[in-house]
Amino acid sequence: MYPEERQQAIAQLVGQRGRLSVTTTAEQFGVTTETVRRDLAVLERAGMLRRVHGGAVPVNAVALVELGLGERTGRLAEQKNKIAAAALEFLPGTNGSIILDGGTTTAALAELLPTDRRLLTVTNAVPIAARLATAPGITVHMLGGRVRGVTQCAVGESAVRTLSNLRVDVAFMGTNGITTSYGFTTPDEDEALVKRSMVSAGQRVVVLADSSKLERETLIRFAAPEDVDVLITDDGADPDVLAALEKAGIEVVLA
Repeated sequence: MYPEERQQAIAQLVGQRGRLSVTTTAEQFGVTTETVRRDLAVLERAGMLRRVHGGAVPVNAVALVELGLGERTGRLAEQKNKIAAAALEFLPGTNGSIILDGGTTTAALAELLPTDRRLLTVTNAVPIAARLATAPGITVHMLGGRVRGVTQCAVGESAVRTLSNLRVDVAFMGTNGITTSYGFTTPDEDEALVKRSMVSAGQRVVVLADSSKLERETLIRFAAPEDVDVLITDDGADPDVLAALEKAGIEVVLA
């Protein structure tokens, strides 16, 4: 295959799959990873894709549209449940305190919280607060503010102000996108402000995210790589991306 043919095929695959790995592409076309990187550089200069660590994504990969909670519920449920189960290892002991950010994976964690120890849980997610309100041993502190319909989470000055005076053992965070170069992102500015305050409030920050979030950027960063202690994801994640995150100082746990 001539280089031009291979490059055209790579450009088509990026559009179809949403992301390509350098290593996987090299194996698919029977060339070296250095050859694939040169192909990606050519295609990026032509405006046909955007290179990211370990591969490439479409040029319009910065997502501005946010799926509603109902649309996300049930997607990748098996992976999210495994991630939530793995997150139990990071819970504090009796009389500990946690933040549960909004999202379907953190909601899966809420379903698994043990009731044999006293645990203070701070959340801005209405469904999570409702689920835990009657759970034995769990005290729920619901953050106030305007509730966004799309995420069913409280946002605004009230939530940020409350978080500025809190310090918890562990903040369990969701995210819409993760890149090694930019960090952890979300499409909405108000959500980002609350998430940023949650990260600041946690003595330890644990992000729960399925592998579809990796090497995906949304509009606003709420945490840099150095702000996060642990990432729990599924075994579908690209090893090259995980290695880069570990190099940035993040402990990576595969569920």
